[in-house]
Amino acid sequence: MKLALEMDRPLVVFDIESTGVNARQDRIIELAAIRIEPDGTETAKCWLLNPEVPIPSETTEIHGITNEIVRECPTFADKADEIEKFFEGCDVSGFNCDRFDIPCLEEEFARTGRNFASGDRRHVDVQRLYHKKEPRDLTAAVQFYCGRDHAGAHGAEADARATLDVLKAQLERYDDLPGTTAAMDEYLVPRDPMNADRTGLLRWSNGQLCVNFGKKKGTPLAELFLHERNWLRWFAKGNFETDARMIVQDLLDHGVLPREPALQDKAGEQWSPRK
Repeated sequence: MKLALEMDRPLVVFDIESTGVNARQDRIIELAAIRIEPDGTETAKCWLLNPEVPIPSETTEIHGITNEIVRECPTFADKADEIEKFFEGCDVSGFNCDRFDIPCLEEEFARTGRNFASGDRRHVDVQRLYHKKEPRDLTAAVQFYCGRDHAGAHGAEADARATLDVLKAQLERYDDLPGTTAAMDEYLVPRDPMNADRTGLLRWSNGQLCVNFGKKKGTPLAELFLHERNWLRWFAKGNFETDARMIVQDLLDHGVLPREPALQDKAGEQWSPRK
């Protein structure tokens, strides 16, 4: 099927697999792109890349790319000229590309001293288009699941009642949904038991709670408490998830960390610099 979209310059539809979900810090492992010329001609390319950092096991479980698979692959820097040429003069498209794929690609080019100049390109984010045409707000959910209009939208009482009605209708409609709140929570947001917070900014490794992002990745919080407390203060006041910040704030205020998951049902002790 031909793309029914008038173009005055090529459009590259692309997708990225990476070492994690932080577009500004994680690295590209696989980049697949389809370049569509204004006359409809398509050219497809796929690059498998060595990210030059370890691929976390939980990420491998998602896309199946292991450290061994990419060990002998070229790096992004090795292929930067080729990738830049493929995207040259093009607008870009992807699914959720504005929030992830484009920033990730920008960072990779920046590491090689190049400017991807996404601001000069037109963006066609397929996820944004999907949400514009198929609204995902509460009013749309009430109409879809309950077959009625949502009177009183944006009033707290009406919204709470409508949300409950939608939940009841969902449980009735989908017979494969989990039957307990605990199982439903895991179904909607699967959790790694070694993550100390919901998004995995802090993670248990070899019995120590460590930073799981950025330059401090793999550094135990206990070590930072003893030697780099300013970094902890920066994190506690930063734009991070509240549950992770509270763990660090508790460490700063009281000098303790939560128990390791394996010890939570036992008589394990919290870490303290006084022990």
